[in-house]
Amino acid sequence: MSRTIKWREYLIEQLAKDRQDAFGYIQCALEEYQVDGDTFVFLVALRTFVASQGGVTKLAKQTQLAPQRLQQMLTGDEAPPLDTLATLLNTLGCRLTLEPCAEATPAAEAARERVENVA
Repeated sequence: MSRTIKWREYLIEQLAKDRQDAFGYIQCALEEYQVDGDTFVFLVALRTFVASQGGVTKLAKQTQLAPQRLQQMLTGDEAPPLDTLATLLNTLGCRLTLEPCAEATPAAEAARERVENVA
């Protein structure tokens, strides 16, 4: 008899087997977030990545964050603050880096407009 599992469970299993694939997955999710600004989709990917690397409880212990607080950050409507995201990713063995864009993304254009409207 074959075993059936949900797509997310399968993805977590696969990402847990290969850290490079897991890093590529979260890198792709971050790049897509920069293009479309879809926080919900980015947080789903971040939760999947965290699950593949040991889960919220393990990450909470390593970062000394309360598990409930970490879970709220990963399931909220807003992306975690940059310093918190950097800490989470660093704890998971990767880091945020910057590189020049070939062209401005829609998210970058929207951010630029927000800054101009505030000033």
